[in-house]
Amino acid sequence: MNEKRQQAHINLIQSLLNCRSNDEIREILAANQGLVDVGFLQTVEAVTKIFLQQGDEKTANWLQSLAMQPMEALNLDTIVDLQSLGEEEIKAYFQFLMEVLQATENSMGNCQVVYPLLAKNIGKLDGALAEILRCWGTNILRKAQADEAEYLAAVIVEFSNIIKQFPWANKASNMEIAITGYEVVLKVCTKEALPIDWAATQNNLANA
Repeated sequence: MNEKRQQAHINLIQSLLNCRSNDEIREILAANQGLVDVGFLQTVEAVTKIFLQQGDEKTANWLQSLAMQPMEALNLDTIVDLQSLGEEEIKAYFQFLMEVLQATENSMGNCQVVYPLLAKNIGKLDGALAEILRCWGTNILRKAQADEAEYLAAVIVEFSNIIKQFPWANKASNMEIAITGYEVVLKVCTKEALPIDWAATQNNLANA
């Protein structure tokens, strides 16, 4: 994550800390959807730890709940494929998705880092995760600036490549998640705007 974007995340968190109502929080998040990505959640986690170290548990707990706001804004409970899941289960899926995308980003797609995380959460490698990836990815890529969208798209493609080759769990489910990731990215990496990335993603999709 570059310093400019990290500072933007910190500034956004500061703005949210100054909010006086949930409506104001939702308005600010909606106006800054392009910044609400894996890096943002990573920064929230880092700031939360700072407040815990300072003994400010109230603010730390508030920040932890803040990390759930982007998920709630997606109205995931309205998706037919997720209606059999409870609210806590959907939150767990969303948290896992953010965690695995963060691990993919931080390790630059190192399977030795990401595979253990996937193995630990084999029960979540299913159609529900694919739908959450589709909803979240489509929403955030649609609202992000071009360079931000391209960066996040690269992380999603790398994750899709990794889970496609993951040797455990249900192979069909792994492929469904990978294909979903490629399809989401193709909405951003158009042939006209990013011909090389578009061709590479099309090739990944064809080989899935």
